[in-house]
Amino acid sequence: MAKEKFETKLQNAKTILETLMDPEITLENSVKAYEKGMSELTQAQKILEDAQIKIQKIKTGQ
Repeated sequence: MAKEKFETKLQNAKTILETLMDPEITLENSVKAYEKGMSELTQAQKILEDAQIKIQKIKTGQ
């Protein structure tokens, strides 16, 4: 599986948030959606951190 882009991860998290805002969602589905959303955000954060490391290396000439 190819690595998903940062923007895709954020869009997935946004979609999950919209699902969580549905007043008809069950508690079980809410917990599952929350877990998935947190996973998406964690992965997005990792992508962002990797980009920051690359930028820092470029700045320092490493």
